[in-house]
Amino acid sequence: MSWGNRKADRVTFATGYSVLMMGIDGTWQRPCTMLDISNNGARLRVKDSIEGLNLKEFFLLLSSTGLAFRRCELVRVNGDEIGVRFVEDKVPGKKKGRTLAKSDS
Repeated sequence: MSWGNRKADRVTFATGYSVLMMGIDGTWQRPCTMLDISNNGARLRVKDSIEGLNLKEFFLLLSSTGLAFRRCELVRVNGDEIGVRFVEDKVPGKKKGRTLAKSDS
């Protein structure tokens, strides 16, 4: 599995950056090391087992106080390393794609 073929530019941490994964409902946490990051996602090395956890959506806590975080979803697993995609909040009432203009009839 190749980690190098990505669309977004990445910042790689030489020794890693300590972060914490936490379930959306707060029922589980896992310490991990962030190996690299981009605008769209990150690559993490998880210290404990992730077996049985709901990784469809979770928080990545970037600070010890929990004030800096990103909402994530699992993209790939390779041993103790995982790839995550940052989930963007949907703005109500704003639609992506084609917009229809009123025609002058």
